[in-house]
Amino acid sequence: MKQPASTPVMHPFDRKFGTDTSGLLTGQVIARGTGAVVEELTAYYGIAPSILHTLLDIWLTRTEPENEIEHTVFLDVGAGKGRAMLVASQYPFLRVEGIELSPRLARVAEANIAKFEQHPENDELSPLKLVQDDATKHPLPVGASLAFLFHPFELPMLKRFVAHVERTLAEHPHPFDLIYANTEHDAWLDKHPSFERVWFGNVPMSPEDHKADMAEIAQQKEYGSTGDELCAIYRFVGQPETPKAAPLKKTAARKPAAAKKTAAGTKKAAAKKAVARKAPAKKAAARKSPAKLASRRAKS
Repeated sequence: MKQPASTPVMHPFDRKFGTDTSGLLTGQVIARGTGAVVEELTAYYGIAPSILHTLLDIWLTRTEPENEIEHTVFLDVGAGKGRAMLVASQYPFLRVEGIELSPRLARVAEANIAKFEQHPENDELSPLKLVQDDATKHPLPVGASLAFLFHPFELPMLKRFVAHVERTLAEHPHPFDLIYANTEHDAWLDKHPSFERVWFGNVPMSPEDHKADMAEIAQQKEYGSTGDELCAIYRFVGQPETPKAAPLKKTAARKPAAAKKTAAGTKKAAAKKAVARKAPAKKAAARKSPAKLASRRAKS
């Protein structure tokens, strides 16, 4: 007998705004039609709004951002259905951008943006823009940026993304911070010479988010819920400058050994004649006693 399909759980955020950011989609679903390597992807699962609110508050109040939020672009890397973008747009960012690899998820995110912008409560949102592309290749914002990554891909792809950031900032230097939620590869980022970790810790969900999280997670077996996320905030500091090699000193040309000996002999002979002509030697100055020397060393 067939078991009835479980009813998809709707997050309170979606019930409030009429959006569709709930559910969990695997890397296989995200990779379809993209040519991406499935093993380099993770899964789509919307960030708990309470966690992102806490992270943005920490970034604003505890990390001393180099630019004001009004002059900073929020960049959702691996935007999925766009929940993080929608939450961030409630803050006064210059604009909110998202990059999503999956054409399917990008279409859902665009529909969510349209619904969110039309909601009567959302009359003062930051401008929202989503692009469907590979985040390791798509042009990054030229200007102060705060990137957000909810563990969207595995280490090989993360390395390509970070290299893309380095190339961009080498050409167009500007402040760049990165919020990393579910820090699966923080050990690698911690050692990266171009980034400095400015904050690290567990961020708990609100009771409402945790209840919704438990209900969604219960519909599959691969993932679990702890009610919090281990998160970190990084700041781009650039590659350390390579010290310049000191210029080589010119060395005087060496004289042949035979010439050296001849010159030394001539000098010795001249010195002997000069001594013979001198008046009787004066008495040698009295030497300082060992006791006095020891006393001076002790004082110094």
